[in-house]
Amino acid sequence: MRKMILALVVVMLAAPAWSAVTITLVDEGNNVVAVNYDSTAETELVRAFALDITLSNGTITDVTDFAVGDDNGGYGIFPANFSRFITVDGQTGEVADWGVAGYTPVADANDTGAAGALGTGAITIEMGSLYDQMAPGKTGTLCKLVYEGDGDLCVAANAVRGGIVLENAASADLVSDCITVGEEVPCVPADQVADWELLGKPDCWCSAYQCDGDIDGKDSGGLAKFQVSAGDLNILVENWQRKANNPDLDPCADVDHKDSGGLAKFRVSAADLNILVANWQKKASQLPGDCPR
Repeated sequence: MRKMILALVVVMLAAPAWSAVTITLVDEGNNVVAVNYDSTAETELVRAFALDITLSNGTITDVTDFAVGDDNGGYGIFPANFSRFITVDGQTGEVADWGVAGYTPVADANDTGAAGALGTGAITIEMGSLYDQMAPGKTGTLCKLVYEGDGDLCVAANAVRGGIVLENAASADLVSDCITVGEEVPCVPADQVADWELLGKPDCWCSAYQCDGDIDGKDSGGLAKFQVSAGDLNILVENWQRKANNPDLDPCADVDHKDSGGLAKFRVSAADLNILVANWQKKASQLPGDCPR
């Protein structure tokens, strides 16, 4: 019976449909990301995962911290590599050695539908369970990823290789995840980075006209379409002489990207107003559009 179940795990990723499983990527720092799962199925555990993992501007260099083998509370059966590395005793149905070098969840790049290989920006992992007593939990960590570079790290079901299959052979829907990893590159010049970070790294500082007084991030509408107009002035006045520690401060009103100096250190003051006045009722075509600078 055990031999039959083991064979079933290896082919199960081809089985048909539905329930929901959430995959969450957790950045642990030092270029390591945990791949966590959470099943909402009321009665059935997940039997196997086939997942594509991609990094938009870098490479996935290693997969670590995964269970190996059977009956250990995890997903240590790797269908993509099982027949390549694992030998099953024909009489007992048992595996003598799960610790064969090269036996990992990462599918070979030449396998049908596989995303790629380690050392590239895309891999496919396949992980299944087999147990007598120690079933995997409905939540847990499948593995950890080691990467180089940065960008969007995303996980998605690999439908060609089976997606996510429950123990009753039904397929499950995947709630996938994307996170941004790697070193963040500030959008502002080096001499403004400290102020940008102090105010919570406001996105508006990265827009093309904000440093010219476009505080609300839009034109005035109508036929005129002034990029700097009453809407911007109203926000500036509302934030007048607010300091960095004021929870009501709108950092977009800090047009010059620095405080007023002196003891007061107002984030919104005369210097910001002067820039707005200098560009009052100018259209986008009349502004450089090269903020931040």
